[in-house]
Amino acid sequence: SMLLPSLLRRAHLPRPCHPPRCHLSRLLDRYGFVPPASLTPTAKEISHGTGAGADQKRRTKKPPYRPPSSLDRGDRPASHSDLPFDFRFSYTESSPDAKPIGLREPKYSPFGPGRLDRPWTGLCAPAVDTTLRSVDAEDPAPAAEKDLEEARRRERERVLGEPLTPAERSFLVDKCQKNRTKRQINLGRDGLTHNMLNDIHNHWKHGEGVRVKCLGVPTVDMQNVCRELEDKTGGLIIHRHGGLLILYRGRHYHPKKRPVIPLMLWKPAEPIYPRLIKTTIEGLTVQETKEMRKKGLHAPVLTKLAKNGYYANLVPMVRDGFLADELVRIDCKGLPKSDYRKIGVKLRDLVPCILVSFDKEQIIVWRGKDHDEKCSSEE
Repeated sequence: SMLLPSLLRRAHLPRPCHPPRCHLSRLLDRYGFVPPASLTPTAKEISHGTGAGADQKRRTKKPPYRPPSSLDRGDRPASHSDLPFDFRFSYTESSPDAKPIGLREPKYSPFGPGRLDRPWTGLCAPAVDTTLRSVDAEDPAPAAEKDLEEARRRERERVLGEPLTPAERSFLVDKCQKNRTKRQINLGRDGLTHNMLNDIHNHWKHGEGVRVKCLGVPTVDMQNVCRELEDKTGGLIIHRHGGLLILYRGRHYHPKKRPVIPLMLWKPAEPIYPRLIKTTIEGLTVQETKEMRKKGLHAPVLTKLAKNGYYANLVPMVRDGFLADELVRIDCKGLPKSDYRKIGVKLRDLVPCILVSFDKEQIIVWRGKDHDEKCSSEE
């Protein structure tokens, strides 16, 4: 009961009056308050960096990070290579004699813009400039290519030096075996590519020989693989067992004097070639062609090709198969379509024969009428 009157009195007490916030600046003017100089630096002190902000050094703004690009050459000139042959993506799976009918993309150099002093024709980067400066002038390419071939032969003979003795050969072959070293180059469906030349020379820095393992489509023509390896690298094959090769660098090879090999930055698009399988086979009518393809699908299978296998025995098998029947069927189930199309082209050129069909993952080849005429004349 005693607390109730005191609480009522406190409730009716007047509250203290505070000046509104808008009049605070007027009070500062009325009392004439001037802050010390250390708290309000002048414009000159701010410009000279003195005062409160002097302790914090101003950092210059860094430019945004730009990742390094292999296409940005800067002021460096285009690289020059003295290799006396045309640069191609694959030396075993492309032939300079095959003429395409078109290109799938513009002539973008796979070496990068401004990185090589050779022009890109869409197929290769030629070592000889084939541009005719005058209409009346003769083509300088044949004479220049002959000089390059002669220079390449002399340089290869100089680097190889004297032939290896049997003891030296067996020592190098044993040194490059799988149980002695893991250094190996795998040659797959693209064959001997241009960048693979650089890998071979890198291996030659550490040893006189390098082991090359060949599998897939290029093994149909192993003679072509061996010839291109020796021609493009300047080495010598001293041992061959199936798809396994030992490539020797030569007696007078010097790693610091190796040739300049510009690298391809991407795989160029393949050009457009004429159709492999035509509507009608040459020498036959449309109806005879259809009957030939139906007959080929029911022919006995000569062999079944494994993926990434060794196909060096395929050409002799097809030739022997033509002695028994005019049509030969090869089972290619599990292989990519591009693989058995390349195999068909190699068979057409090596046997020779006529491609009939690629239906249902089967290669069907016909020996042709010329083979029948030759057999009848021999009999």
